[in-house]
Amino acid sequence: MVVDTHSSDSSIILRVKGPLEFKCLFDKPDALNIQKVISKTFDALCSDIKSDSCAFTLCDGPVVIWPNKDVTISQEGITPNTLCEVLSQWTQTSEQDSASKRLAKKKSKKGPSSTVVNLQLMMEVTRSGAPHPHVPVFERTVQTAHFISTTLPMDCAVFLSQDETIQDACLRLVEELWNQLNEMKRVTIQHLKGASVLIPEPLHFLLPPPHGLVTVVYPSGVPDSQLQTVRQTLHKKYDLPEDTPYFRRANAYHFANEPYRDGYLRNPHLSLNLPALDNGKVYLVQGLYSYHHYMQDRIDDNGWGCAYRSLQTICSWFQQQGYEERSVPTHKEIQQALVDVGDKPAAFVGSRQWIGSIEVQVVLSQLLGVTSKIMFVSQGSELASKGRELANHFTTEGTPVMIGGGVLAHTILGVAWSETTGEIRYLILDPHYTGAEDLQLITEKGWCGWKGPEFWDQTAYYNLCLPQRPRVI
Repeated sequence: MVVDTHSSDSSIILRVKGPLEFKCLFDKPDALNIQKVISKTFDALCSDIKSDSCAFTLCDGPVVIWPNKDVTISQEGITPNTLCEVLSQWTQTSEQDSASKRLAKKKSKKGPSSTVVNLQLMMEVTRSGAPHPHVPVFERTVQTAHFISTTLPMDCAVFLSQDETIQDACLRLVEELWNQLNEMKRVTIQHLKGASVLIPEPLHFLLPPPHGLVTVVYPSGVPDSQLQTVRQTLHKKYDLPEDTPYFRRANAYHFANEPYRDGYLRNPHLSLNLPALDNGKVYLVQGLYSYHHYMQDRIDDNGWGCAYRSLQTICSWFQQQGYEERSVPTHKEIQQALVDVGDKPAAFVGSRQWIGSIEVQVVLSQLLGVTSKIMFVSQGSELASKGRELANHFTTEGTPVMIGGGVLAHTILGVAWSETTGEIRYLILDPHYTGAEDLQLITEKGWCGWKGPEFWDQTAYYNLCLPQRPRVI
């Protein structure tokens, strides 16, 4: 990926989430009746979304919006014509505020940014204008029936420019919710098995321009391997190449204000300023990866596990791009893979022995079916002349590169290179870090940072493992 360092205006992502109760009763077990009842239930929910009882409440804030009551807003001073960016000022999340202050000085050269405003979808139980309640009357009917009760995980998000109003946003969000319910109806009926209903699962995907953020509904419980035809249709719809996964679950867009459940940092290099080179360009890893380093996962590998950690970072890239569904391999799984192919003796499993670039290539092939190219460099001083090869790798493949020399291993995430002057900088992710997952510390102390040619031992030999991207949907 070649980085355009020109910044553009920031945008706002307005996201509304919330469960909708889905309840239906089948008095006839035939498929046609089941489809009819499910369809009517979804249609009723669509009507609710466009009714006066629909409301959006600002998460961590005191604002309630009724989008269908001529955009009624509870907070004084906010009107339908108020710009959406004002909503973010009413949130009360101190954690987000402190994080933004810590990273403010690093954002000047990062390019466009998006503020996420979270809303909760709610439905009024007591509706205005409703008649006074009467004494309830119960009627007992004895019959055989099938009852389904579940919740639909509504999740809609829209990108908004800075000059769009709350009224503009409400119109778009209500329309998106209505469209999502209809798509959920289609997916639910399509995957019906008798009276068994698979809960539809909305996922967001950020596509290349001009498409932006796209929401797709998948049936929960159906693995990606059984949805290839669906993905092929989506690739054709959005005119996307069929050699890159865009719509696997692992490719789903991750909102900046949501933590990752596994605790690993993602893409710490995005907090760095880009280096300035005369007539130079920056070529970066494409997509997401996790930062794996010494002492994680309750394993003391300080002094011997740097190549294992670099390999784990590479494996995380293939997992998070949707190429691989298996989890990132442990040290023992890596060692066992080398034993299984005959590269190491059985006693290697459980040892504290180093591995290098060649072993990384073997494990990627054995566990992930990924091929890799090996670049041999007889001495570190020659790395300064490898700008073209590395730039081409990050442009065409976009995968993290493992580099091993002597007893040290590092991960290269990109290069800044000038074709005219030959000047070069390397974006290094250092697996020798032993501390906590502190992004500020990691970037300020250079554990993830841009390094010059002097970073390498000028007389040591180096082997670089360049994993190749699979060409699949």
